[in-house]
Amino acid sequence: MNPKDNIADIRLEIDRSLSEGFVQAAAVRMGDLWQLEQGSSTAAFLVSRIEKLRGLLNLTRLRVAILRSYTLEPVIPLLRAAAFRFRIDTEVQVGDYNTYMQEVLDPNSSLYRFAPDVVIVAVRLADLALELWQGYSGLEPAAVQDAVQRVCRTLEELIRSFRERSHAALIVHTMEQPTQTAFGVLDLQVGNSQSEAIQAINRELRRIAQQHRGVYVLDYENLIARHGRLLWQDERKLLTVGLPIAAHGLIHLANEWLRFLVPLSGRIAKALVVDLDNTVWGGVIGEDGMTGIKLGPDHPEAAYQNLQRALLDVSRRGILLAICSKNNREDAMEVLEKHRGMLLRPADFAAMRINWNDKVQGIREIAAELNIGFDSVAFLDDNPFEREQVRRELPDVMLIDLPKEPMQYAFAVRDFQAFERLSLSSEDRERNLLYSKQRDRDRAEEEFQSKEDFYRYLQQEADIEQVTSSTIARIAQLTQKTNQFNLTTHRYNEQQIAEMVSNPVWEVLSVRVKDRFGDHGLVGVAITHDERDTCEIDTFLLSCRVIGRSLETALLSHIAQCAAARGRKHLAGWFLPTKKNTPAAEFYARSGFQCQPSDNTGQRWIFNLEDGQIRCPEWIRLNIFEGGRV
Repeated sequence: MNPKDNIADIRLEIDRSLSEGFVQAAAVRMGDLWQLEQGSSTAAFLVSRIEKLRGLLNLTRLRVAILRSYTLEPVIPLLRAAAFRFRIDTEVQVGDYNTYMQEVLDPNSSLYRFAPDVVIVAVRLADLALELWQGYSGLEPAAVQDAVQRVCRTLEELIRSFRERSHAALIVHTMEQPTQTAFGVLDLQVGNSQSEAIQAINRELRRIAQQHRGVYVLDYENLIARHGRLLWQDERKLLTVGLPIAAHGLIHLANEWLRFLVPLSGRIAKALVVDLDNTVWGGVIGEDGMTGIKLGPDHPEAAYQNLQRALLDVSRRGILLAICSKNNREDAMEVLEKHRGMLLRPADFAAMRINWNDKVQGIREIAAELNIGFDSVAFLDDNPFEREQVRRELPDVMLIDLPKEPMQYAFAVRDFQAFERLSLSSEDRERNLLYSKQRDRDRAEEEFQSKEDFYRYLQQEADIEQVTSSTIARIAQLTQKTNQFNLTTHRYNEQQIAEMVSNPVWEVLSVRVKDRFGDHGLVGVAITHDERDTCEIDTFLLSCRVIGRSLETALLSHIAQCAAARGRKHLAGWFLPTKKNTPAAEFYARSGFQCQPSDNTGQRWIFNLEDGQIRCPEWIRLNIFEGGRV
């Protein structure tokens, strides 16, 4: 953003861009406006403009229902405006005041008619068990225990009943602590502790949530503590309009909800591209030299080590790190390899562009090397000019606007919602290592005259297994985020996959691949179901790491063989084109399928199992496992 930007001018610019049809420019400036002023007035302005952009931008629609025991309507426009930064178009339904249990238990309620993707349960302890909130000092230990158990049973019944009726993700707030406990400082000295009783409820809530797929706990108590308990509550508003949160806290609640909505919508960052000078370390290596840059455990050098710790934490969530820096490569590599204050080393980065090219070109090259879209890339650079250039030329890239004070850099990274994850697979934890192995494969491929010879050299093995309780989360993750080799781009959560598996006509298969360089992990999914004499392919996808190695043919040959063994006469599937799945466009044609007359949404392909076979490439070894049902 330009330092001279002001709210009135940006609003005029947004409206002018919209009137002239420059929707991308309008969207960029809408993001700028929200960064400049995150308040109710700005949110109302942005929400009205989001309505005009619907259908013109590639937005992810997300239906969010909120069940509550207190007033939350003022948070909704803030949430919608904040979500737009990640190109999420939220449609929000707020349930009636204090009717959350009725909504969940009634299968014909407005909650289920709304068909939400995500449901948030925001209930105060005072509304669940008033005696644990007020008048606590008069309770006997047995009465406290009874109240705690009653609250836990209520929460368990709510979660269980909801999960029986809906596939939507469920987010449940924890119970908050009072600003002042009934016993004062005596509270932690006695066995009948009020704070401990509330902690017991929250521990049980976490245990209950872990027993159900797609149920997540939002640490509302921690949110209040982070932003100041004394400042969080507005007693006057609570008593007059049922709103217990002070005005300044509303945006914090919206942003906390967004930490869940971003990963649930799939609008996550898969890679973080970082600058070096005055970002990863203080100073300019070309001017200050190895001994002159700021990087160590003491102030002010500690700011840069704190940032590096945050970057390491991000990478351990499965987010790739890359470098895009204007520098002499030899100087930068010397710091990365040898400086005692460096916590990050070259092996921590999946890609590097250290040269004098502009950052836009570097990011383009990195995205191509990592085989990801610009909308999966986040960019971290201390220089506002570099950020602005990327903002203008690559509007899909997510920018982290660093504060002026380096001590706040680490917080800015940790606070970025696109780095949040709601599950973590073994593939996520080892992602940087997997990309390092991929570079070894790419170098080896250059030594061979033909692809077939290279494939034989790889000694590829594909383990095909029915979905199990240990793989269902990874399978759901792949359906939600795989774009390039994905024939239909159907998105499924764990609950939906579990329901498919419970139906005997459906089959959900996972593919794990390894070769002489190492294990790729679980990188493929196929979901099929039988309809009369045809095996229908609902989902067929492979991770970008293994595209073009003929593994897709090996998986298809197994599906065809099994379908024929079950007496099916045809194998059929749709190709539904998107902006990103062009690599899969010719797959059915190459595999011998015939295209049938189709509608405008896609192409339907069919293979006659009685007249032909789909052979597994001879350089791939298939291992078939009869995995347990979920």
